[in-house]
Amino acid sequence: MEENVSYIDDLTLVKLNETKEKENIITFTLGFKIKGLIRNQLTQKNWEKAYNKHDNSLRITINLDIKINGRVINTVKLIRKAIFFWTRNPKIDHRIWIMIVKDDTPFYPLEEEEARRLLFDFEKNISVDPTYLKKGKNDVSVLVKLSWGKHNFIDKKQVERESKTELVDMT
Repeated sequence: MEENVSYIDDLTLVKLNETKEKENIITFTLGFKIKGLIRNQLTQKNWEKAYNKHDNSLRITINLDIKINGRVINTVKLIRKAIFFWTRNPKIDHRIWIMIVKDDTPFYPLEEEEARRLLFDFEKNISVDPTYLKKGKNDVSVLVKLSWGKHNFIDKKQVERESKTELVDMT
């Protein structure tokens, strides 16, 4: 895809447990990456300019609509943050650096590319209660919706994409 738009790429949904017992929770792994403009614009030079204009953080909201047979059964909301701050870390050659908050845990990357991976690459386990599944074959998919606000280096945007369906047999 083009590098002047932001988009969801490498979207995968994989069933982890191969069980046919109705009592067990069914677990999937969802993985995807945000690529394009927003990823390319997250550079030390840009976040230093943003910091100097009092634009100190970037917040990405992720909504995962879990669908069974086309019907949304649950929505999971995730937040990722990039916080720009003044640093005196001797391992970093710049005065303004970045902290990534992922799953309520702060990370302090030492390189720009590591910061991009932490902020824009996702892997999440999703559990589905078998009571939502009908007898026979069921199609499970996830609709990924991302949004972020306007910042010094990027405009406000909403992006969405649906995963391929994963078949669950409840015989």
